[in-house]
Amino acid sequence: MKRTAKLALRNREALAAALDEFLPETGEVLELGSGTGEHAVFLAARFPALAWQPSDPDPEARASVRAWAKEARLPNLRPPLDLDLVAPAWRRRRAGAVLCVNVLHVTPPACAAALCGGAAEVLPAGGPLCVYGPFSHRGAPLAGRLARFDAELRAHDPALGVREVEALAEEAARAGLRLEAELELPAVEGDRLLVFRRGG
Repeated sequence: MKRTAKLALRNREALAAALDEFLPETGEVLELGSGTGEHAVFLAARFPALAWQPSDPDPEARASVRAWAKEARLPNLRPPLDLDLVAPAWRRRRAGAVLCVNVLHVTPPACAAALCGGAAEVLPAGGPLCVYGPFSHRGAPLAGRLARFDAELRAHDPALGVREVEALAEEAARAGLRLEAELELPAVEGDRLLVFRRGG
C-alpha cells in the first residue's frame, strides 16, 4: 500500500539539488531507511545514471516503496531490501554512496554508530555518506520548531530526539569518515544535509 509523508514533498527538491554536488556520476546509491519510498522514486528519477537501492526494515515501508516504484516504472530503481542499520548484513554490500534521510532522530543513538561503521565498510575510498534530517549544534539551545519536535520525540521515548552534528561527526571520525560539508536546507526549519567522506 502506497504511503505518503508531507515533509517528503517539501524537502525533496532542495535535497536533490544539494545531493547533486556530492553523489557520484554512476554506480549504486544505497538508501537506508527509505520509509514511504517517495524520496527513492523522486531521486532515482532525478539521477537516472545511478542505480538507486532503497531499503527499510519495516515490511509496510517496503510495500509502500514497491507501490511507488510500480507507478514510477524507473529502470534504475531497484526493489527495496530488508536492511536494518544495527544488523550486520548490510555491511556486506558495496555502494558508491550511502544516503540516510530522516532516520537518526527516530532511532536509538546506537544507530548513528552503526550507520557510520557500516558506511565505512560499504563505501569505496572517497565515497560519500549523506545524512539528512533535523540536527542541532552542541551547546546551542534548541528553539522554535526544532525544540517542539525534540520535546515530542523525547516524550514518546527518551532515547529519541534531535541529534547533534558534533556527536555524529565524532562517530564518523571513529569509523574513518570525515565531515566534508554541512548544508542548512531552507525547506524545513532545522534540517541539514551532512556529507561525510570515507578516507583512502
